[in-house]
Amino acid sequence: MTASPLPPRRIEAVVVGASAGGVDALIALLGDLPASWRLPTAVVIHLPEAHESRLAEIFRHRLPFPVLEAEDKAPVAQGTLYFAPPGYHLSIERDRCFSLSCEPPVLFSRPAIDVLMASAADAYGPALAGVLLTGANEDGAEGLLRIHQAGGLTVVQDPAEALVPTMPRAAIAAHAPDFVLPLREIRALLLELDAAHAH
Repeated sequence: MTASPLPPRRIEAVVVGASAGGVDALIALLGDLPASWRLPTAVVIHLPEAHESRLAEIFRHRLPFPVLEAEDKAPVAQGTLYFAPPGYHLSIERDRCFSLSCEPPVLFSRPAIDVLMASAADAYGPALAGVLLTGANEDGAEGLLRIHQAGGLTVVQDPAEALVPTMPRAAIAAHAPDFVLPLREIRALLLELDAAHAH
């Protein structure tokens, strides 16, 4: 179900949030992206704080461009996939550098999807695309709404396809996303946005 045709705008960054079932969804969405991929992409996936994240390592083996754990004060670079480190909120500042913080969890989550999305909306405005995938709580609904309010593009995984539909449903209840799509169509949309960004 598509809420609107692709608006004629230049997207400069992508933020993605996921929770329960998110690793498999991210592999389907981002695995095997082409070496020509240019859009900086930052991901928050809910992880236990005490565990070392192996997400960057998992995706490094699948992608022909840099995959990093985001570092405090590091600039957001094109053609790079970033993961939030466990135990820290990840934000993007207005100067388009990352910021890590140990502020209290949001919706029981640190990193929280809402924190990344809301900060990125402030940094990129209408040049941001936000994608929310499968998950078991409402984290991301408020962040995606903030992206929408800033004029950015909002994309939600079809709840019928999501392993755990709570998170997509919460986002749809908060506002009407630009797109509600299965993963394969979100992937096609991201490739279209990246192609437009390259020109």
